Amino acid sequence: MSGGLYRSANAQQGGVPGGRPDDGATFISAEPLNQPAAESVAPPQEQVAETSAAANSAVMAIGSLVSRGTGFLRNLVIGAALGGALVGDAYTTAQILPGMVYEFLLGGILTSVLIPVLVRRRKADSDGGQAYTQRLLTLALLALGAAALLAVALAVPLTWLYGANESAEGYSGLVTTLARLMLPMIFFSGLSALISAVLNTRGHFAAPMWAPILNNLVVIGTAGLYIAIFGAEIVGPDDMTTGRVLLIGGGTLVGVAIQVAGLLPALRKVGFRWKLRFDFRQLGLAELGRLGAWMICYVAVSQVGLIVLFNLLNRAGKENAAGPLIYNNVFLLLMTAHGIIAVSIITALMPRMSAAAADGRYADLAADLSRGTRMVSAVLAPIAVCYAVLATPIAFTLFRFGAFTEDNATATSLVLLAAALALVPFAISQLFTFAFYALPDTRTPALINIPVVALRIGVQIALFALFSASFAGAGMMIGNTVSYLAAAIASAWLLRPRVGRIGLGAILRTLGRVVIAALGAALAGLLVVFLLPGDDTPTKVEAIVQLLVGGAVIGGTYLGLAIVLRISEITEVVGMVRRRLGR
Repeated sequence: MSGGLYRSANAQQGGVPGGRPDDGATFISAEPLNQPAAESVAPPQEQVAETSAAANSAVMAIGSLVSRGTGFLRNLVIGAALGGALVGDAYTTAQILPGMVYEFLLGGILTSVLIPVLVRRRKADSDGGQAYTQRLLTLALLALGAAALLAVALAVPLTWLYGANESAEGYSGLVTTLARLMLPMIFFSGLSALISAVLNTRGHFAAPMWAPILNNLVVIGTAGLYIAIFGAEIVGPDDMTTGRVLLIGGGTLVGVAIQVAGLLPALRKVGFRWKLRFDFRQLGLAELGRLGAWMICYVAVSQVGLIVLFNLLNRAGKENAAGPLIYNNVFLLLMTAHGIIAVSIITALMPRMSAAAADGRYADLAADLSRGTRMVSAVLAPIAVCYAVLATPIAFTLFRFGAFTEDNATATSLVLLAAALALVPFAISQLFTFAFYALPDTRTPALINIPVVALRIGVQIALFALFSASFAGAGMMIGNTVSYLAAAIASAWLLRPRVGRIGLGAILRTLGRVVIAALGAALAGLLVVFLLPGDDTPTKVEAIVQLLVGGAVIGGTYLGLAIVLRISEITEVVGMVRRRLGR
């Protein structure tokens, strides 16, 4: 139900679209599957005895921070090299196409079906699931290879479907050319995701966590080399020579290939050996298809929303408007806050909710769901305030480099202001979705997704028609916000008959206090930004000062008001995070 630009599932280690932190790649995900389900998969007992939980936790925590940091730097350098106008938008659209095809083929099914099946076969089979995994990888190699070749052959219609912009001369042709270079990423992305799943089910988490960082470093180096050779200057689609296209497109493809290569030594370390097996009947494909049918439905419906989103963004994208690249940068900021805060909370609660559902303790599941909703809201609210109040200094501090112009930064700030409204509703809707997965139930989220995506499309098209192109990126975010709220409400309504009361009164009381604290913090932040030097187009130094001072004032004010208003979830989350890091 995300409706947003997101990373490839292969980049979400330890678990996007389950529960692995992203590499910052600008892949589309039908659903931001930073799902904790994969992280919480327990390896076989013998592997647990050999593996230090503390070491795994430290590796994943450090790897997540480095991955997010290099992923963000990756997007920043790409923006500096290509700019936030037509060429940057063409690159973003072309890079997203393989992610869309990948998600439809494998992304959702990997998390909801294949990982649990691999865990079961690892425990049940006499060979530890070795033969089953070899069959699965053989089939995946064939299917992903065929899909990549077919996608390259269909690059022109894929460009028309997702990235048409006939008003900009040479734009569609550039997207198609870049797409032909990047669409083979489908093969490497899928292979990386499957290898990571195999490693995780064998208790090895380090390589899947760190391999995407290699990808990020290659792309960062590619963009840096592009700047060194061609300069950080604004060019049009027709000015993208063969050398420019081959460097930026080919370097992006090589990054994913190196990510796969970085995983191969770990397979030998856990005792897995490659062997092609073509007896696919032993995979139980009928069962896999039955289990994954609703997830395929979920992904397919979400793809419709993404087609509309990209067409609107590409039609709006021009020199001073927010197109795909700017929208993607903002969505990455949104997902960074969600990944660090909300995913940590959901990861901690998911095993508890799953165990409660398995035991029929639905009241306990409802209590955890209520607690998670209050915690997510209380902790993400000050971040949302910072995004809204400090949108301009954030945009000018983080993105105003090279070919990313002052106008691009201004357009970014407007989209970030709208995105701030989406942060808390998005996290809550994700929490409720995972409550269904804990039951376990993939059917209901898929059915909810149909009207939710229809609502999102309606709102986005209406805002696109009513306002100028400069508001299109913000309008897409507002459409997302409305759909997240609708998804959360529909999920809560459908969950209640199954799990009982979810403590709506307690949730509303906490939300009321959070809103008061957030408004107080916002007023304090606005006052500080108003008094500090710098206007709507601050210098780099002015933007940094506004960001640091304004952020400190907003955080301090919110924390003080939270203590006065007795928002206990704040101290509860702090304690939980400290315990988790200590483990």
